[in-house]
Amino acid sequence: MGILEDKDNARLFYRYFSRVYDTINPYIWDDRMRNQALEWFDADRDDRVLDVGAGTGFATEGLLNHVDEVYALDQSRGQFEQAFEKFGKHGKVNFHMGDAERLPFKDNSFDKLWSSGSIEYWPDPVAALREFRRVVKPGGTVLVVGPDYPKIRLFQQLADAIMLFYGAEEAEEMFRDAGFEEMRHFIQQRHRGSPRAITTVATVPESDDVGED
Repeated sequence: MGILEDKDNARLFYRYFSRVYDTINPYIWDDRMRNQALEWFDADRDDRVLDVGAGTGFATEGLLNHVDEVYALDQSRGQFEQAFEKFGKHGKVNFHMGDAERLPFKDNSFDKLWSSGSIEYWPDPVAALREFRRVVKPGGTVLVVGPDYPKIRLFQQLADAIMLFYGAEEAEEMFRDAGFEEMRHFIQQRHRGSPRAITTVATVPESDDVGED
């Protein structure tokens, strides 16, 4: 487990990193990549959407171009302080402090769920993906963006020490372990040589019983 997959370490890290997050993030995950993912997400205006690991609201901004309201969840107060400045505390974004592995929502609460730049910090990704399946209605879409596993050995060792990096095969295994049956994996990259993102778009099974797991 990487150092930032510990929740206390991640919270401490983002207490300070949140101040420069919006400056650094576009070099890794930019508007073009986000907009392509939004096309795959294919949300309707009246969809009830949850953004897990919403952070400073970069993805939330994009989502609001497609839906009327977004539920945003994050465990970092520092990240949300930046988001409050963009959206206000009360408006089109409903903010919730919480943990991806224990979502504070009832079963089948949402039509779609988005999570970008968050899975790499989860100690138990499969547990979080099961929670995603639980809170999204059968037939709904779950989209998760994470860091693709590096191809160079030195970078692999560094990645393993910091947080979760994974490839399409591991993504497939995690989602299937969480009960998903239908999914697609896409590789996104800002430009050649920059870090690659892996984006998984999955469908919650129509006949779904989370309690069977």
